[in-house]
Amino acid sequence: MELSGFYKLSVEERLKKIKEVAGLTDEEAELLRDGGALKIEVADRMVENAIGAVHLPLGIATNFKVNGKEYLVPMAIEEPSVIAAASKAAKLTLPDGFRAEAEEPVMIGQIQLVGVDDAVAAVKKLEEKKEDIMKLCSEQLKNLEKYGGGIRDVVFRMLKTPRRDMVIAEFEVDMRDAMGANMMNTMLEAVSPTVAEFAGGETRLRIISNLATKRKVRARAVWKKDKLGEGAVDKILDGYELAANDIYRCATHNKGAMNGIDAVALACGQDWRAIEAGMHAYAAISGKYKPITHFEKDKEGNLTGTIELPMAVATVGGATGTLDTAKVNLKIIGAKTSQELGMIMACVGLANNFAALYALTTTGIQEGHMKLHARNIAVLAGASTPEEIDGVAEKMAKENNYTSDFAKKALDEIRKG
Repeated sequence: MELSGFYKLSVEERLKKIKEVAGLTDEEAELLRDGGALKIEVADRMVENAIGAVHLPLGIATNFKVNGKEYLVPMAIEEPSVIAAASKAAKLTLPDGFRAEAEEPVMIGQIQLVGVDDAVAAVKKLEEKKEDIMKLCSEQLKNLEKYGGGIRDVVFRMLKTPRRDMVIAEFEVDMRDAMGANMMNTMLEAVSPTVAEFAGGETRLRIISNLATKRKVRARAVWKKDKLGEGAVDKILDGYELAANDIYRCATHNKGAMNGIDAVALACGQDWRAIEAGMHAYAAISGKYKPITHFEKDKEGNLTGTIELPMAVATVGGATGTLDTAKVNLKIIGAKTSQELGMIMACVGLANNFAALYALTTTGIQEGHMKLHARNIAVLAGASTPEEIDGVAEKMAKENNYTSDFAKKALDEIRKG
C-alpha cells in the first residue's frame, strides 16, 4: 500500500495512520507503542530458563501491491535501510506491482527405518501396505481434515549410506494455514511402529523436513528502464551474473532477499530458522548453490525479476497465537491464509534483493545505508535525546563522515550550542 510521505511523519503520526488503515483497536495500538513488551509470565512458558525478552525495532514497508491488492508490511529488524529499500523497490514497480503464486501448503515428513534384511523388499512391502498407512495417518489428522488439509501421499525409497542401507518413508501432508511441524511430528511418531512392523526394521528419526519443496512460492515484478536511469538495467544484470556464477557473492545475494523475508517472519511470529534452512537447501538442490532470484531484460529493455523458494509459514498456531505483537502484525498485513502470507513475503524478498543490486551497481551500498545508520552511531557516541541524535546524524551526513570520533565531536558542538 502506498502511503505518501509516511517516513516523514513522527512515530505517533505513523502509528495513528496504521491504526486507521489496519483498523487496530486502542489496545493493539498501545501494544505497538510500548514496544510489544512480552510479559515475563508468557515468556517463561514459551522457553526454558526465561529471564526476559529481546526487542527489535518494528517498521512498516509501504507501496506493496501483490496480485492487484495493496498491503502494509510489518518488518522487525535491527538493520537500517532494509525497510526503506523494500518500500522504494516496491514503489518502482507501481502501478502494476508484483504478481505472485503459491503452491498448496504441503509439508514433507520422514520416518527413517534401519535394520531391514532386504531394503528393496521392504520398500515393496510398504508400497503394498500404503493404503493402510494412509488410513493410520488420517486417523491422526482428523482435526486438520476439518479445514481441508490432511495426508496427501506417502512414498518409500531406499537410501544407501556408508553405514548401511536404509528405508525412508516420506509423508506429504497439507497443513492449510498452519506451519505444521508439531502436527507432522506427532503423526510420524504415532504411525512409525506400524510402518516399522510392515518393513521389518526399526525406526530412528521421525521428523518434518524444512526443505518444503511441495510448498513453494513465486513472485515476479518489472522495473521500467525509464525509472531506473540510464544504463541501470545492464549494470544490475552484470551484478546478478556475479551471484549466478560465484558462490561467495551468491551467499550475500541470497542474504539480501532474506533481509526482507526474515524481517516479515519475525514480525509475524514465523519460524524464520526453518525458512532460512529451506531457502539455503533449495538454493543448492541442483548440486550447485544458486541465487533464489533471477533477473533478465525483457523485449522492451525493462528489468524483470523473479523469486522462487520454499515458504512454510502460518497464520494460525505456534507463536502467531502466543505473541500479541504477531497477532497485531498479522492483522496489519491482512493475509487471510498461509499462502497469501507466503506470497507477500516472497515479494518483499524480491524487492529487497532488487534494491541491494540497484544500490550496489549504481551509487554503492553505503551511501543510503550509512545515512540511516548515522543515528545508531550518534547513540553510540553518547547522544541521548531525539534532538541530539538527529542533529549528530545530520552533521555526519553533511560532511559524509560516519566515524565515531566525528560523531562525538559533533555531539560536543551541539551541546555547547
